[in-house]
Amino acid sequence: MITYKRATSDSELYQILEIQKRALKTNVSLAEQKKQGYITVPHTFDILKKMNDACPHILAIDGDQVVGYALVMLESFRFEMDVLTPMFETADSLLPDKNYVVMGQICIDKPYRGKGIFKGLYYYYQSELSHTYDCLFTEVATLNTRSINAHLAVGFKIVHTQITDGTSWEMVCWDWK
Repeated sequence: MITYKRATSDSELYQILEIQKRALKTNVSLAEQKKQGYITVPHTFDILKKMNDACPHILAIDGDQVVGYALVMLESFRFEMDVLTPMFETADSLLPDKNYVVMGQICIDKPYRGKGIFKGLYYYYQSELSHTYDCLFTEVATLNTRSINAHLAVGFKIVHTQITDGTSWEMVCWDWK
C-alpha cells in the first residue's frame, strides 16, 4: 500500500537521488523517454537537503521504500541551480501577485508507474501546502509529452512556453485559490 508523507531523513533523500539517477534523460533511451517520460535536472545531496530543510519534500512510500517524490523548491533557491533561475524569473513575471511555490521535480520509480502515484503525490502536495501558497508552478520540457499530459490531468494549466539554452519548456501553474 502506498502512503504519502514529507521527507524526514537523509536515507529518504538518498533514495530520491537513486530514483532520480535511473530516470535522468541522459540515462534513459529515446524510446523510453517517449513512452515513460524523463527528468532533466540532477540534484546533489547537499542542495536536496537544503531544500528539504527549508520545506520538506513530498514522498510516496511503499513500506520503508521511497517509490516516488515531488520536490519542494522555495523562491529562496532560485539561484542555487543556474538551470532553474529562468523558470523563477518567468514565474515572477507571470504571477506577480501570487504567493507561489515551485515543484522542483516529480518522479515515480519505474516499477510503480501507472498506479496513480503521480496524482497522489500532487494531491498530497496540495493538501500540505495550499494553506500557505496560492499556486504551484513548474516547467516541463515540451518534448516530454507524457509529463505534460499528466500535469494537465492533475489540474495544471500551461501559462507560457519559453526556450532556455536550446530547450523548449512549458511553464505550468496549478492555481489553488
